[in-house]
Amino acid sequence: MSRRTAIALIVLAGALLMGVAWYLLRAPMAQGFVAESRPLVRTLLFSARVASASRVEVGSTLTGRVEQVAVAEGAHVRRNDTLLRLESNELRAALDQARASERQASARLQGLKSTGRSVAQAGVAQADAVLRAVQAELQRNEELVARGFVSAARLDESRRAVAVALAQREAAQAQLMATGDTGTDVVQAQAQLALAHAAVAAALAKLAQTTIAAPADARVLARNVEPGQIVQPGRALLTLALASPVQLVGQVDERYLEQLKVGQKASVRADAFPHQPFEARVQSIAPVVDAQRGAVEVKLLMPQSVPAFLREDMTLSVEVVTGQRERALAVPIAALTGAQGNAAVTLRVVNAGRVEFRSVRLGLTTLDAVEVVEGLAAGEVVLLGPSPAAGARVRVNTDAPVLLSTSPRAKGTREDAGAAMGTAMGR
Repeated sequence: MSRRTAIALIVLAGALLMGVAWYLLRAPMAQGFVAESRPLVRTLLFSARVASASRVEVGSTLTGRVEQVAVAEGAHVRRNDTLLRLESNELRAALDQARASERQASARLQGLKSTGRSVAQAGVAQADAVLRAVQAELQRNEELVARGFVSAARLDESRRAVAVALAQREAAQAQLMATGDTGTDVVQAQAQLALAHAAVAAALAKLAQTTIAAPADARVLARNVEPGQIVQPGRALLTLALASPVQLVGQVDERYLEQLKVGQKASVRADAFPHQPFEARVQSIAPVVDAQRGAVEVKLLMPQSVPAFLREDMTLSVEVVTGQRERALAVPIAALTGAQGNAAVTLRVVNAGRVEFRSVRLGLTTLDAVEVVEGLAAGEVVLLGPSPAAGARVRVNTDAPVLLSTSPRAKGTREDAGAAMGTAMGR
């Protein structure tokens, strides 16, 4: 072997040994994320349905046959508009009978106050005349008996005639009193007339119940009756949505209750019209939690005009903005270790090429990002996923994209009594 060949082999072996040493001693590679200030938005997504504030079911208070249904489903009606009519021939006949009895009772009362009273007065005058005549006859007979011209029997007959005349006069006076304004006959006739008035009012009320009218301005949601049907009290014939602000009602998982506040803005999309979003605001949050669902009812109100495509009970997807920062020092959730709420937690930070565990305090937390309000500066690199122990050398790859969900809609799932938290981060 020549000297030149030996030198070449020695150099090659040295290079190989240096390469092996570099490979064995080099720092491991880890994925990192450069902390920067950026907008941070937390949203809450849940399902809701369109619901009017007031919904009523309209039925009949009578048993009868439907004669006419004047409205169709979807129709808008005004207060007192006719919705349907029942057959009313029998009730109209009953009303005519009650009115005839009313006229009869009124005529009897008027008769007592006019002709009846005149007849009673004439009877009293006649009884007075008869009484005066028999009293005069009694006086003459007493004088004749005293002179001995007639017998005592004649005197007894005159006395009996006077007694009968007195009784007839009392009867005539009683009849006259009965026909007075406070007399028994008049009072009885007035009571009969009052009963007749009540019968007419009852017949009118029943007849009015054959026409069912709208209780207020409303829209017809359901029509469950057709002409010719026999209906009974207690059965819902029509369902109305009373004119009122349209509400959106949803169920939110109780885990996210703390994030919700009255007045928060929301973006709403109908599942049937996903490309026509509109705005709403949280109007109220139920004070109780549904124990079976583990959810709380949330109502939203639209401050703007109601979209024309909305229908009662339509399914909607609601995204409420529950937290927002114009500029926040945000890092992925994966960078945290041992996070406990917003209390001090640990981040793995790269400092001078070595791993450093840093205690930080958190702010707004979203689905996969968190705001760091203390303990971290903009531009510092935090490690994601597995990494060497504290103090170990490390190489960082910050070029790999960190995927953060921009909206939970991309998941394509929905739970009626659930909710999902979303994140939107930007530069």
